[in-house]
Amino acid sequence: MSDIMKTIAELMAVSAKTAPKCLGQDFVDIQIMTGDELQKLAGEMEEFGRDTGKKHFDRDAESVRNSDALIFIALKENKPLGIDCGACGYARCVDLISSEGPEFEGPLCAWRVLDVGIALGSAAKTAGILNADSRIMYRPAVVARKLGLVKGSIVVAIPISATSKNVYFDRTAQ
Repeated sequence: MSDIMKTIAELMAVSAKTAPKCLGQDFVDIQIMTGDELQKLAGEMEEFGRDTGKKHFDRDAESVRNSDALIFIALKENKPLGIDCGACGYARCVDLISSEGPEFEGPLCAWRVLDVGIALGSAAKTAGILNADSRIMYRPAVVARKLGLVKGSIVVAIPISATSKNVYFDRTAQ
């Protein structure tokens, strides 16, 4: 089944890649993780949660551990769109200068973040059409970014699996 799930992840990547983007400019990066990399990430997530005292990294690590594949969708560079709309909090795009925050960069161009969101929705839609269980997750992306496994101003993860129970929603609240 793992080969099929890797193919589903690749089809999700196609959906994310071809999703509409502002001004037709592509600042979205896509990566797929499978196999032993998932187990390593899950272990690092548990360690990160313990070291920082942040909740639910262990719970989400178990979800990653039970996944067949994981797709990361990232804003590879926070280059403002250039329309001076103010949605980021600055009146002019040239004034938007990001700095590294505790987990991601910020502030970010709202339009570039929307591009990431549309790509995420397209990828999740494809998983659903193909009957793969999925969930959009924050915590695996935080740890993968900190480890340098993925790059980007902001990163989001979508793990996928195919089991009789949905490993992302049929879990304890802790």
